[in-house]
Amino acid sequence: MKKGVIKTLVGACLLALAAAPAVFATDLTADQALAKLKEGNERFVSGKSMHPHTDAARLIQAGSEDQGKHAHATIIACSDSRVPVERLFDEGIMDLFIVRVAGNVVDTDEAGSIEYGLAHVNTPLFVVLGHTQCGAVKAVTADIKGHGHPLEANIPLLVDNIAPAVKRAIEQNPKAEEKDIIPAAITENVWQSVNDLFMKSAKVREMVKDGKVKVVGAIYDVGTGKVDWLPEEKVGTILAEVEKNPKRQMQAMAGGGEGHEGHGDKKEEKKEEGKKEEGKH
Repeated sequence: MKKGVIKTLVGACLLALAAAPAVFATDLTADQALAKLKEGNERFVSGKSMHPHTDAARLIQAGSEDQGKHAHATIIACSDSRVPVERLFDEGIMDLFIVRVAGNVVDTDEAGSIEYGLAHVNTPLFVVLGHTQCGAVKAVTADIKGHGHPLEANIPLLVDNIAPAVKRAIEQNPKAEEKDIIPAAITENVWQSVNDLFMKSAKVREMVKDGKVKVVGAIYDVGTGKVDWLPEEKVGTILAEVEKNPKRQMQAMAGGGEGHEGHGDKKEEKKEEGKKEEGKH
């Protein structure tokens, strides 16, 4: 084929690409975003990771484009070093909006970060990702069982969100040994985080009810790399229960008056305590 013909064909292809509408990750539905995560995890487990969006071209995009054009899922995961979120889903730069905190708990800061991921980065999917061998759940379980160890000053306020999950797991498995309670407590803790988010965020509840966002729970096995997805219908059950709770947050936006406080709203309480202490001096 002559060089002139080749140049003409290449030029035509480039023009066609330039004229084609850009397909961004935000064009994905929640189900499509979830399918991407599942496919990525399958590649990771089978040793066939593609490591997408980690090259220099992606960095250039990150330096010039809005992440909202690319991120397709918001995920809250544990800080545990055994849970490499982008790797286990075989995702890259700008693909995921990730919130990480010990025990994947949802308190005020986490709820605000999640709201940002869903309402401003515009991801259609939210995942609460628990994991096996969770140290935070183990610590709370040991404490409830009466043989916990001393914790640094700020840790109890961090992990107290996990206590209701552990107590439910114990009630559901009254004859189980502690080592057998922990897996059940890890699952319950995922549901607790969903509950706490719905309690603290009227905006997220609104987006879920309007079909703009899908919420799912999952457990990552740190020993196999596999993500097990929890029953999706459980989320609807939790949402329905929260909608009946008079303590749920009713105010969706900031600056519009006072709303009801949800579970774990400790920062404001501590601020008020601090002001009282200052007034004494």
